[in-house]
Order: sequence, then C-alpha cells, then structure tokens
Amino acid sequence: MSCNNAFTRRSALAALAAPAFIRNAGAQAATRVTYQTGWVPQPDKGGLYQALATGLYREAGLDVELRAGGPQLNTMQIFLAGQADFVDSDSTRVLNFAKEGLPGVAVAAFGQKALTVLLSHPGSGHDTLAALKGQPLLVSTVGRQTYFPWLKARFGFTDAQARPYTFSMAPFLADKAVSMEGFLTSEPYEVRRAGVEPVLHLLSEQGYLAYSNVVVTSPKMIAERADVVQRFVDATARGWASYLQGDPRPGNALIRKGNPEMSEEKIAFARDAMKRAAIFDSPDVRAGGPGAMSHAQWNAVYEAMVAAGAMPAGVDPKKGYTLQFVNKRVGA
Repeated sequence: MSCNNAFTRRSALAALAAPAFIRNAGAQAATRVTYQTGWVPQPDKGGLYQALATGLYREAGLDVELRAGGPQLNTMQIFLAGQADFVDSDSTRVLNFAKEGLPGVAVAAFGQKALTVLLSHPGSGHDTLAALKGQPLLVSTVGRQTYFPWLKARFGFTDAQARPYTFSMAPFLADKAVSMEGFLTSEPYEVRRAGVEPVLHLLSEQGYLAYSNVVVTSPKMIAERADVVQRFVDATARGWASYLQGDPRPGNALIRKGNPEMSEEKIAFARDAMKRAAIFDSPDVRAGGPGAMSHAQWNAVYEAMVAAGAMPAGVDPKKGYTLQFVNKRVGA
C-alpha cells in the first residue's frame, strides 16, 4: 500500500472483505454465544481466535461466534440492542456505562494496559510527551474521549493542537512537526514500512491508566446464564495464555483467514510488541490469571479520569464491573 493512500489502523477494505463472523466448526450441540469485536481480526484479539482455533471454546461446551467489526459499525449500539452476548470494550466505556446507568458489566479485562501510543518524527525535538505540548497532534474521535483529556490534565495539552485523525498517515509523513496517535501493534509497523523510524510514546508507560480488551456482557446474561459467562471467560483466559506463551499459529491462521491483509510479518510484530510492553501482564494477572481485575485498579482508573476532567465525581465504578468471574488463576 502506498504511504500516500488512506491508511486505517485496521483496514476498512479488510473489514469489508472479511467474513461477518468466525465460528466453531462442528459445535451445533454446544451453547451458542456471540462476541462482537471492535474491528477486523487482529493480533490484539489473538486470545479469542486462539481459543476458537484450538477448540478451547468447544471443550467448554460453547459454540462461539466471533463477529468482526468495521469502520462504520457501532458495536456498543449492537450490544445494547441485544444483538450480541458479549462485546469488546475498554475501561472508558465501562465507566461511562456506570455513569449513565446502561446495562453493561465488565466481566474480565485481558488487557491490563492501553495499547495507545503517540508517534513523533526522529530529530524533531519531540522526544518526550512534555515536548509535544502545543504541537500539532492527530487525534481520533475516540481518542478525544479517552486519553486526550488525560494529556491535557497531565501535560497541558490543548484542544487547539489537536487535529482530526482519520487513520491516514499522510499528514504525519508530510510534516515532521506533526505527531499522531496509534496502536502499539499497528501504526509503528506501518510508519516504519513508509521509511520513518518513529519516536514512540507508550501512554501506559507515562502514567496513563486504562484497561483494554475488556469483556462486557449484560446484567441479564449474568443473572440468567452465569455458567455460560464463566465458561466463556475461562476459555478466553486459556486462549490468551496459549496465544502469548505457547504456539500462536492456530490463532494467527484464523486471524489471517478473516483478515487477508494481515501478513505473517505484521502479526509477529504485533504479538512481540504486546509481549515486550507487558500489555497483558500485571501483579493482578500474576496473582489471579489472565483477565484479572481488582477494585483498586478500577478505582485508580476512575480517579485518574476524574482528575483529567473526563469523568464526573460521584460515580460508583463498581456499577460497571464485577469480579465474580475472574481472579481464579485459570490460565495462570
């Protein structure tokens, strides 16, 4: 792909070409559940595809359908309309559910840290986040709601410096003064392919607190099908353990089947980047296994958002999550 062409974090073309879902083979007798992902198959969801490809869901008595997202798909709207049993989310959306009283509850957080990075040009003087204050920065709509308020509160960033990020690298490549947002697993790889060795600012290493790869389901699902929720969380935990610590090839094959634009090289880059940055590791995970959560961490995430002005005071974070299904050392 030419560096002047529109670049998407997760290619819109792949989203259109990908199958609507990937599902267990021969699982007709199992309990069927649907999981709505945020985008097309990618390594940052590798544990899900590994659990599907290696039969972990089938062994748990589940017929799991992984539905691909896309550039125009509102996954939260799909979930709230009751069209998916589980949806891929993050800590910001979970806390917004708690604030608004919406029927969504986080049951596991497989990403203990955010994947968000800012990329700057080498030799531009933008070697630290503090140096980016007042400098042009490409920020997505979601980014304005999640990490950008934190940057404003912590480093004095302003709305005036934010420019729309439409998932095209062209403005970044054309102007060395411009920095851009990205995912650790994607934009750094593409920028390097375009000939730039970027300066990376991984926000989680700078104090930005957020869960990623959060599994959300409905209160009704928890009340009426708790055993199904438990089996899904447990099998997914085993899938992540297998994908990160074992042989990832089964999951990668399924990712490539659903997203043919994913090369083996890019998949390997993404998996290695996630492991190096310990995105799926934390003291909670070492104690409780993949997907672990804690009241202390949720409170810390919430308080950081309040301090950044991204969340009002007085919200009870516990309304947005439950520890019922995690911290049992499954997959540890």
